[in-house]
Amino acid sequence: MSSTSHSESTSTGASRAGGAGLLAGRTVSRVGFGAMQLERLKDDRGAALGILRRAVELGVDHIDTAQFYGNRFANEAIREAVRDEDGVLVVSKVGATPDPGGPYPMRLAQRPEELRTGVEDNLASLGLEQIPLVNLRRAVHGPGLRAEGEQLVDIDDQLAEMAALRDEGKIGAIGISNVGMDELRCALPVGLGCVQNAYSLVSRDDEDMLRLCLAENIAWVPYFPLGSAFPGMPKVTDEPAVLAAARSLGRTPSQIGLAWLLHHAPNVLLIPGTANPEHLEANVTAGEIALDGETLAALDAVPSRSGDIVAD
Repeated sequence: MSSTSHSESTSTGASRAGGAGLLAGRTVSRVGFGAMQLERLKDDRGAALGILRRAVELGVDHIDTAQFYGNRFANEAIREAVRDEDGVLVVSKVGATPDPGGPYPMRLAQRPEELRTGVEDNLASLGLEQIPLVNLRRAVHGPGLRAEGEQLVDIDDQLAEMAALRDEGKIGAIGISNVGMDELRCALPVGLGCVQNAYSLVSRDDEDMLRLCLAENIAWVPYFPLGSAFPGMPKVTDEPAVLAAARSLGRTPSQIGLAWLLHHAPNVLLIPGTANPEHLEANVTAGEIALDGETLAALDAVPSRSGDIVAD
């Protein structure tokens, strides 16, 4: 399930969704697929497998997952649906673990030994000998659960464990997620394949980090690409400039928000997730949208007004 293609088409012969981008030294389609929402199809495994197969048919060869997405369900669905000949680069993450009986579906697992266990668990559920790229999900910056007590772990200790796992061949490349600029700079010497932070048209606080990643040839893979999923936070699809562009181009506001990200910087790769086949096709075709200078200027003028959200 790893990509070695360097062409404008995927291993299956499909045109690359959104064109070609680089991730951990490999060529992938710039529009990938985030597996988190597959959990919604837990009672319809066939539908989950169908979404994944359709994504591959549409030119997706970068799938982002985690052991804590549906308590292994996403990983197991990927293992069943994705074939070696599809050339899909599977990316997972560690730093949390499933907690189906807890107040949230996951709990933090930040200690080095927990990161190692997380990699082993992902390898088992994905059926892989090596995961091409694994993101270290930090928990002191950005939205979501915040570390405290024994879960407050120095990033250098975590990166040392991730590097050891890479040296052992269990992972191919290291990424980081939910980080600030200081953490990013700490991680650069280790060698990074990508950074995953919350980032969208209405949430551009990390612009300096994006530009540093561009200079360092590191992929920028935003989550919450259409604004925060938390209630009361700005949504890209509510913006008048986005709505106007959607009307003008005959597209949906969501497609405009995704297209803006692809236009914004060449190292941006997308992993929009869905459990709906029509939404999947809309997300993929967002990679075909051309935004002219006037439209881009109007979208660029939308103010960034994000703030950290902490789950408690």
